[in-house]
Amino acid sequence: MRTKTKTTLLWTLALPVLAGLGLAPPAAAQNPAEVKVGLLVPLSGLYARPGAVMRMGAEMAIEHINAQGGIKALGGAKLKMVLLDSGDTTEKAKNAAQRMVAQETDLVAASGAYLSSFTLAVTEVTERAQLPVLTLSYSDLITDRGFKYVFQTSATAASQAEQCLPEVMKVAENATGKKPKTVAIITDNTGASVASVKPMRERLLKEHGLQLVVDETFTPPLSDATPLVQKVRATRPDLLFFLPTVISDGKLILEKMNEFGLGQARIPTISFGIAIAEPDMLKTMAPELLQGVMTCVGSWGSKGHEPLMAELKTKYGEPWMTQNGISTYADMWVIAAALEKSGKADKEAVAQALRTLDLGPSKYYPGGLIKFDEKGRRVNAGLTIVQWQDGIPKTVFPLDLALAQPVWSKK
Repeated sequence: MRTKTKTTLLWTLALPVLAGLGLAPPAAAQNPAEVKVGLLVPLSGLYARPGAVMRMGAEMAIEHINAQGGIKALGGAKLKMVLLDSGDTTEKAKNAAQRMVAQETDLVAASGAYLSSFTLAVTEVTERAQLPVLTLSYSDLITDRGFKYVFQTSATAASQAEQCLPEVMKVAENATGKKPKTVAIITDNTGASVASVKPMRERLLKEHGLQLVVDETFTPPLSDATPLVQKVRATRPDLLFFLPTVISDGKLILEKMNEFGLGQARIPTISFGIAIAEPDMLKTMAPELLQGVMTCVGSWGSKGHEPLMAELKTKYGEPWMTQNGISTYADMWVIAAALEKSGKADKEAVAQALRTLDLGPSKYYPGGLIKFDEKGRRVNAGLTIVQWQDGIPKTVFPLDLALAQPVWSKK
């Protein structure tokens, strides 16, 4: 008590002296009441639906983090989300990123921007601003540019193709007793789709003894899927890989396949990404048209995530948890962990913490670690294979996350 009184007395005597010199007294060290985290996702236009689900995931995570005491290293500071609309074009996404770094200068990190093409444009801006960004986007280019402030939580598109194709071949061989020999590819020209099919065309199909009999690329949105599906009907491949990133495109192709007698599992159909497994598919399509369709995705609500999926359903009415929800949920926890490690509400400190983070096995992303390599890629990131069964997309791979056994489509 005597020491405190003495210190107070000294400051009382010193203050007039500092004021006379035109100097302010030193501020007491204080932690911020809140820490701002950005979420830049499409909330309007063609991709508004996935952006809305990403917002749900981020909101849930921030609620959970704050309810558990906030950022303890910052005296319990609460996370606050700053939401920005990336729109539906790369130009709009880049403009939104420019607004974000110009107007929200106290952001410590951000998550975004759904489509790989958007993320590539957005991170050109955030890299210059030295703002760390976590992304679920797949394109290998995102982390092939030597950037230091981008952290890719999904396996890259090339890695997913490497991981997905062998598992699909195993399922086919187990179900039919023979390996598929021919394959068709129908893909849109967005960044992730292009990156996914590139290694298949260049190497993977040959390595697995598959002959490419149809190879078609389209620009979304499709107005008519007839010419594409006619080529599939003419060749009747053992496998069809189709990669739409717009729900309406997936719907058109599957409906046309059914019209031509190829749907409902007559041609085994495998997609990449979440568009084909979105709940919105059921708003315009009968569940039987989706039966048996598989998709390889970077993440998905799976075994062990049941309480989270139940909360999402209760809170927002979402029937299941897509990658958009669970990956963005996880992103907020990773940013919180980086804040705990850095002990500073500062973007450079958070970026450095992300580069050196090592939290062991991943809980919300499939496989691998919560750790980033020198490119900013999550170490040993795995994937999830989901299959439509009885009107619900169920996780069938990996086994430790699976909620159902895979069912192979038959011609």
